[in-house]
Amino acid sequence: MPNMPKISESEWEIMKVIWRQSPLIAEQIVSQLSNKIEWSDQTVRTFINRLLKKKAIGFEKSGRSYLYFPLVCEKECVRFESQSFLKRVFNGAADIMVTNFLEETDLSQQQIDNLHEILTEKRRQKDNGT
Repeated sequence: MPNMPKISESEWEIMKVIWRQSPLIAEQIVSQLSNKIEWSDQTVRTFINRLLKKKAIGFEKSGRSYLYFPLVCEKECVRFESQSFLKRVFNGAADIMVTNFLEETDLSQQQIDNLHEILTEKRRQKDNGT
């Protein structure tokens, strides 16, 4: 993951649209964001250009339009950003991060059960040496 582009918070909004459905022309990206964010067409195009320079997205020409598509996998970007956040904010201590989130978040019984299953599986993997 050393070549993973550093994507800003605003650029993430563009990426989420492109990951959800691609290829898309700029107008489609603007349209999908308009329900959520009040950015001008030019603002969206600026973020698209930044993402192109970072090689987070690519394009192909289709007539007079450009079709944009992701060059980086969403899952890998999330992993990279999570690791970066963990190192930057919690000095790499996952247990402190998880404890902090758990103490500050109201969880449903279903969410608690899901977390319990994840931790149980992690323990099982450690016990089996995997």
